[in-house]
Amino acid sequence: MSITDAIFLIGRIIYGGYLIKSSWNHFAHHKDLVGYASSKNVPMPNISVLLAGIFLLLGGLGIVFGVYVQWAVISIALFFIPVTFMMHQYWKEQDGQRMSDNVNFYKNLALLGAALIFLAIPLPWPLALF
Repeated sequence: MSITDAIFLIGRIIYGGYLIKSSWNHFAHHKDLVGYASSKNVPMPNISVLLAGIFLLLGGLGIVFGVYVQWAVISIALFFIPVTFMMHQYWKEQDGQRMSDNVNFYKNLALLGAALIFLAIPLPWPLALF
């Protein structure tokens, strides 16, 4: 294993692990997130929160294990695009909520951008599961 391969694997674990941990929150704190999604007028909040958790889980696992990378990135995009623009409309908020949504809006855009970068790395990835 080269140092570059090791660094790439560590980066994948950090990025994918973040997504997996976030997916866990969608299941472990489902009721709270449904309430929050409802407050943001998300359609079918119960189903939306479950789907969001599934998209995060599939995307995170694909990145960590280096498998089905294109599908993992699609899954990540299916999470970040609607969530970013529906849940973090900072331009509509005031005071502290505006700041929080602003941070989350641009964080989500950065995480989406990072996912898209994974598409530029030739497959199969070093140290991929299969």
